[in-house]
Amino acid sequence: MGDRFRLYCSSLQMLLAVMILLITATTSFVRSHDNLELVDDDEGWEMVGRKGNQFVLNGQPFYVNGFNTYWLMVLAADQSTRPKVSQLFQQASSVGLTVCRTWAFNDGQWRALQKSPGVYDEDVFKALDFVVSEAKKYKIRLILSLSNNWDAYGGKAQYVKWGKEAGLNLTSDDDFFSHPALRTYYKAHVKTVLNRVNTITNVTYKEDPTIFAWELMNEPRCTSDPSGDKLQSWIQEMAVYVKSMDPKHLVEIGLEGFYGPSTPDKAQFNPNTYATQVGTDFIRNHMVLGVDFASVHMYADSWISQTITDAHVQFTKSWMESHIDDAEKYLGMPVVFTEFGVSVKDQGYNSTFRDNLYSTVYKTLLNSTKRGGSGAGSLMWQLFPEGTDYMDDGYAIVLSKSPSASNMISLHSTRIAIFNSLCSWKCKWGCKKKTALDTILYHDEL
Repeated sequence: MGDRFRLYCSSLQMLLAVMILLITATTSFVRSHDNLELVDDDEGWEMVGRKGNQFVLNGQPFYVNGFNTYWLMVLAADQSTRPKVSQLFQQASSVGLTVCRTWAFNDGQWRALQKSPGVYDEDVFKALDFVVSEAKKYKIRLILSLSNNWDAYGGKAQYVKWGKEAGLNLTSDDDFFSHPALRTYYKAHVKTVLNRVNTITNVTYKEDPTIFAWELMNEPRCTSDPSGDKLQSWIQEMAVYVKSMDPKHLVEIGLEGFYGPSTPDKAQFNPNTYATQVGTDFIRNHMVLGVDFASVHMYADSWISQTITDAHVQFTKSWMESHIDDAEKYLGMPVVFTEFGVSVKDQGYNSTFRDNLYSTVYKTLLNSTKRGGSGAGSLMWQLFPEGTDYMDDGYAIVLSKSPSASNMISLHSTRIAIFNSLCSWKCKWGCKKKTALDTILYHDEL
């Protein structure tokens, strides 16, 4: 009885020490009842970097728990919907989310940022300025994507349309990757965004620690060239171009993670045979100079079957473990699972399955984190504030309407924050010993 009591007290002391350290590490905000009272404190607001297969911040590892909300710039462009941006960041911050991925492009569409090549709508750019400034207020960093493989918000199809209007002989949307003029269009957009001086903060984007990373393109595919050579050439040129202009920020490609021709033995991990033929090549693409970390997306419900089954969870786990292993063995870089989720429109959907999927993602990452592996974080698709249901693609989570998901996200944030803080103890993450800390980090109730 006495030994068990002493062990209990020791565990309790450890828990209290961890929680004190966590509170100390997260003093960027305090709660006042249900509202967040922000503290205007730039201390520690440094650029996130990379050391080997870890992100680093102020000399310590930095693990990510984040989210996607792609439409922030467009809502910020309208004064009537701009408050939704602030509301979203406030709610995300309240559950400890630290990174948001959103679009820094809108090409030739409604509320376009880039109305035509090199021609920008200043009001929309000011809306993006607002998004960046609000993110900083709530201590959330941004992954800014610079273009889209898909037609939404313009993407490569709009670049090809502009090229045709300029008299270029173009036959496929994939000419975006190969035609010199279209590469020039894209690079001009990159240059404009990176050198933008925020009209609210007066900080140039390429100097702003609020930006976690630049993403070359959302889900690039080049189906016209299954060999992958055309897309590989584009990635090589653009990654170096971004780095030459902004060596301080991290760069990632935006890939979904499909294995290609360079690794035929890995094709077994792809969700289907078509994934091998879309012109992407996970390991080869990420070996490019200038790319700092790997990106992977996870959508078993659209890649395998829209009917919910346990196979979706099994696939997600094996998909993650395979890419974490690759990032460690071949790439020597962090990997972030930059999109994952499940749609309420799927046959057989229920919130229990969604929570199980989220739990699988988080536990798989924690297993990597515990041993100092390459699993550096995840970004759920996608987080919405109240009153934006009209834009929901089926994957949206509104925290106030999803208490079980909200609790799970908050718990994972707490665990990640503990890992980020405990590095000051110079812990050796590979330690196999079972300690009170393991219980704190992995028990379902903190």
